[in-house]
Amino acid sequence: MYNPLLDTLITVAECGSFLKASEKLYISPTAIMKQMNQLESHIGLPLFVRTSKGVALTAAGNSVYKDAKQLVIQSQEAVWRAYQAEKIDQILIRLGTSALYPCKTFMDLWNTARDQHPRFKLQVVPFEDCGMEKAFANVGKKYDVITGPFDSAYAARFSRFLELGRYHFCISMPWGHRLSQKESLSYKDLHGEKLMIQEAGNSPANCSPANDRIRAEIKREHPEITILDVPCRYDPEMINKYSKEGCLLLSLENQEDIHPALVSVPLMTAHTIPYGMIYSAKASQETRHFLQIIQKTLVGAALQKGGL
Repeated sequence: MYNPLLDTLITVAECGSFLKASEKLYISPTAIMKQMNQLESHIGLPLFVRTSKGVALTAAGNSVYKDAKQLVIQSQEAVWRAYQAEKIDQILIRLGTSALYPCKTFMDLWNTARDQHPRFKLQVVPFEDCGMEKAFANVGKKYDVITGPFDSAYAARFSRFLELGRYHFCISMPWGHRLSQKESLSYKDLHGEKLMIQEAGNSPANCSPANDRIRAEIKREHPEITILDVPCRYDPEMINKYSKEGCLLLSLENQEDIHPALVSVPLMTAHTIPYGMIYSAKASQETRHFLQIIQKTLVGAALQKGGL
């Protein structure tokens, strides 16, 4: 309905750099620059001021940006009206999400495909992080899919999984902690610290092989680190209590907003946790079709990123 280069322009304008836009669109910075050069050539005006710190819109670029956002909305509405005219029902996909199971990574991917599949509409359904047994059991009932890490044998009893990538581990700590300004952390950096790790074995839903491997590695090779077993649910009350004591928290890179009083620093470890789309073993045909679209989009994005 409109030139897809406008989608790239909007993303670059809102990210402020070709690099950040490339990460969001799953294509290389070179491909982003080529697209913007093509758009500028087509319009006949410079749209960006390029600097070593990023890019900024020119006056012409800002005008195109504002109009482009309206064009995207109008195009989506036109497609929706066309489907309504043909009396074709739209397909609603209920997306379960929470603080520990955020959907940002998936949404960044879906945003590149949704215009080509206007029949599918998402409904975000929040759920509590406590009682994950109940959340997993409700996949296919209250939620068609849940996005997030998938590292539990218990979850596999109720659901299936489409991997989108892998999360790396981080160490979360109070702002102002002696380690908070470091770019990354090794286990040795944690010597003398108290580290909160999700408890192992007490609940099959909480059991994470990756967490357990890190715990075992620390106990075996770094006894100078004191491990504090904590429940699976990282609730604010627990975090407030332990952060006042200066304790650290083993977390995932997607959980940087888990608590406003904490800052996360990457942990140098080979252990990772897969993340992606968690869905029912008895998922509907519509849900499976939706997941096929996501998988094809992921493969296409990977090919573009590697080939351009």
